[in-house]
Amino acid sequence: MLHFLSEQSSVTLWMIFLAENVVITIIAIAAGSYVIKRHQKHKPVASKREIVFCIVTNLLNTAITYAGFRLWQHGYIEFSFAINWCTLTDFLLLFMAMDLAMYLFHYGIHRTIAYRYIHQLHHAYTNPTPIDLFVLHPLETLGFGALWLAMLYVYSFNFAAVLIYLTVNVVYGITGHLGIEPFPARWRNKPLLKYLGTSTFHHRHHSDIHCNFGFYTNIWDKLFKTYKP
Repeated sequence: MLHFLSEQSSVTLWMIFLAENVVITIIAIAAGSYVIKRHQKHKPVASKREIVFCIVTNLLNTAITYAGFRLWQHGYIEFSFAINWCTLTDFLLLFMAMDLAMYLFHYGIHRTIAYRYIHQLHHAYTNPTPIDLFVLHPLETLGFGALWLAMLYVYSFNFAAVLIYLTVNVVYGITGHLGIEPFPARWRNKPLLKYLGTSTFHHRHHSDIHCNFGFYTNIWDKLFKTYKP
């Protein structure tokens, strides 16, 4: 796949990466809307404002994808490609490292003037729907993108692990913006599952901006005393 992309022109690469991001967005929103409809018998309707910001986010995510590809081409980002035990360990490392990095980034935004001028846009939606995952201030999108590229720069992850992580990231993003809790309480209280971020966990953050800054887990919130059930 990377060899094929390396043979394409810059314009073709932009079109491929844009199509990739748009397809992911459509699938994510459609899947989230389906879950909501199954639970509440109604389909969320996006406003024009949400659609505009969703489009901008897709364009910026395309630019971030393009930048990451060029960084890989020039040797600033490296991957291993073997499918072995490193696929699992690298996924777990990436999952936890990004969870901590995004917790700190998210917490920092809430504790500075950046919240008022940047992140407050996302919090305008106290009862979020799937499209609101993509309703971000452009600077916030670029900030998360820079964080992602920096993570890939400092460590050579297994490529399959990166793909698995990106898939899990979208699933978590949609789950956190359903506005409902699709998983029964008995699942959420299992020994390991109780440490994972849920729709309820992130929805609480949208209604109370002083708690639950984590993304994939609630570990950092519990460790740094910012957790509320």
